[in-house]
Amino acid sequence: MIYVRTAGEGDLVAIRALLVETWHATYDDIYGAGKVAEITAEWHSPARLRVRLAEPNSEFLVADDGTALAGVAFASAQGQTVTLRQLYVRPSMQGRGIGGMLLDEIVSCFPEANRIMLEVEPANTKAVAFYLSQGFARTGRVSDCGSMGAGIPADTYERAIVCS
Repeated sequence: MIYVRTAGEGDLVAIRALLVETWHATYDDIYGAGKVAEITAEWHSPARLRVRLAEPNSEFLVADDGTALAGVAFASAQGQTVTLRQLYVRPSMQGRGIGGMLLDEIVSCFPEANRIMLEVEPANTKAVAFYLSQGFARTGRVSDCGSMGAGIPADTYERAIVCS
């Protein structure tokens, strides 16, 4: 059984390993293994992940089966808008509803929000299909996904958050 919970300091090594594994499986064919290693070394370093644990107006979640992490999500809010900055599911665990569980929990963490937005690499067709299935619509494009000066283009997606 998978449980979604808030990430803690003790999860950082496992989160980094999950992100590196997932990034290589997803992006090696798009950017090349060397570029993916460079990106994960910078974006998913333990120090950078540690900062996220304390970032105000944010939530850092993991999907955990008690043995290993199956997924990770990180989002932050500004006003009534949530920005989903990461949602990754271990490749061997994809297609089991874990991404949807993480997304639902992220949304529930920001009860004042009325919309959620994200950026996704257009060539990441699995992610694009997932977000479309979750009610997101493409709204535009950015030239620096992830960080200023990254030079990695991405499509932007958005959906309303409806209270049930």
